[in-house]
Amino acid sequence: MSVLINKDSRIIVQGFTGTEGTFHAGQMIEYGSNVVGGVTPGKGGQTHLDRPVFNSVSDAVKKAQANVSIIFVPPAFAADAIMEATDAGIELIVCITEGIPTKDMINVKEYLKGKKSRLIGPNCPGVMTAGECKVGIMPAFIFSKGTIGIVSKSGTLTYEAVDQLTKAGLGQTTAIGIGGDPIIGTTTKEAVELLMADPETEGIIMIGEIGGGMEAEAARWIKEHGTKPVVGFIAGQTAPKGRRMGHAGAIVGGKDDTAAAKMQIMRECGIHVVESPADLGVTMLKALGR
Repeated sequence: MSVLINKDSRIIVQGFTGTEGTFHAGQMIEYGSNVVGGVTPGKGGQTHLDRPVFNSVSDAVKKAQANVSIIFVPPAFAADAIMEATDAGIELIVCITEGIPTKDMINVKEYLKGKKSRLIGPNCPGVMTAGECKVGIMPAFIFSKGTIGIVSKSGTLTYEAVDQLTKAGLGQTTAIGIGGDPIIGTTTKEAVELLMADPETEGIIMIGEIGGGMEAEAARWIKEHGTKPVVGFIAGQTAPKGRRMGHAGAIVGGKDDTAAAKMQIMRECGIHVVESPADLGVTMLKALGR
């Protein structure tokens, strides 16, 4: 089984004919993802990568029954692209775009309230269900189908976790890269809840970083409601206070934002915390009793 996406997902690409959209749509198609078309205003009626191009997301929904959209649109227009997909009734919106102004994302977050659309990202690597569907920029060759779910703020560390799991003989169900911006659609806790409810996911890898309180929120939920082993890692253990490190959201603003504080909370909540991402696979094996 999987969460969010599967082989039957009907995917469109917003920014389809651009350089990034073209490259990654091609990779998704090659993996076997069901890409049913793309959106580039003014180019409707054309074909690209042997798929139809639509002028709007609503056209893609009406004509191709799209229910998932991935966004490769420049930062200045990405918020509008998210809201357009929401208005068209797209169930899952994955926004890869980096550098969207925080003010724009505040408006998007408010706009999404009460809507049926779920947003992953922005500034994220996307979602990958091993052996079935790729909606994003994750390198597919490191994935193997199995029973471990992954939630991560970091794209690179998502790939490291997958590689460690695969080398340990543990395949994956779904990997969710939630993004590292200060304001994102789906939180760590919400992603963990999805995987915890999936009957085929046996264990969860949770990767966070300095800044914000999402990991602590997720850890406390896991303590109260968790039914599966969770292995956690926090990036930024040597980061200085007050300096942004990598992601826009990775800045220590208070004592609870540090890696050490988050790791302590996670341990207190029963999560198997590792000091290095190199230990994710072997620690998950132990947590599963293997």
